[in-house]
Amino acid sequence: MKRIFTLITLLSILSFYNLYAQTKFGIGAGINVANWKGDAAKSINDLVEVTNGFVGSRDRTGFHVGGFAKVPVGETIVIEPGVYYSQKGYALKGDLRIDKLGFLGANANVQVESHYIDVPVLLKVNVGRGLQLYAGPQLSYLVKNNLHLDAGLLGFSVLNQNIDITDQFKQFDWAVTGGVAYEFANGVSIRAGYDHGLSRLDNNNNFRSYNRVVKVGIGYTF
Repeated sequence: MKRIFTLITLLSILSFYNLYAQTKFGIGAGINVANWKGDAAKSINDLVEVTNGFVGSRDRTGFHVGGFAKVPVGETIVIEPGVYYSQKGYALKGDLRIDKLGFLGANANVQVESHYIDVPVLLKVNVGRGLQLYAGPQLSYLVKNNLHLDAGLLGFSVLNQNIDITDQFKQFDWAVTGGVAYEFANGVSIRAGYDHGLSRLDNNNNFRSYNRVVKVGIGYTF
């Protein structure tokens, strides 16, 4: 019995060592094009009471940067966990009256600037000649959320204010992410993907808004 146990232990250690020896690490960065889906306009109204203006929504452009590990589980399949700093959010632009500030501004901007730590766990499949498909779950932690207000008149800035609204949003956000990537023989890769948030953003569940992010990036595997 002891010999069997010892043999199983040795085989487990050898398997783990072999798997670790094949594991590769890399870094990645890219552009985020973020928005909210759902009651996005209502959520902004609840925060700053934006009224009496012609308002249109727009994407918030940010970036992501971080690192990842590649753990092979077959000839064409890799598990890729990663950790990234990622900028998300939502924005409105137009002729805004911000009641709480007693301000009426033409061509004003209201932007939620969300700063997250994303932890995706991806299943990547090599479909041939460097082309890869990937998908998996992602847990995001909200580090900070700012409401940025700015407006100009005749080329001059008449309002530029940041309000910390972190405590009004949930700290954790679950999402599914997926996309396509291409990896060159030298370890450089390019990818395009989409994050589909599953968790309500509002801490009090007063409105239904969810993160949506399109990501385009480049990576390098050492």
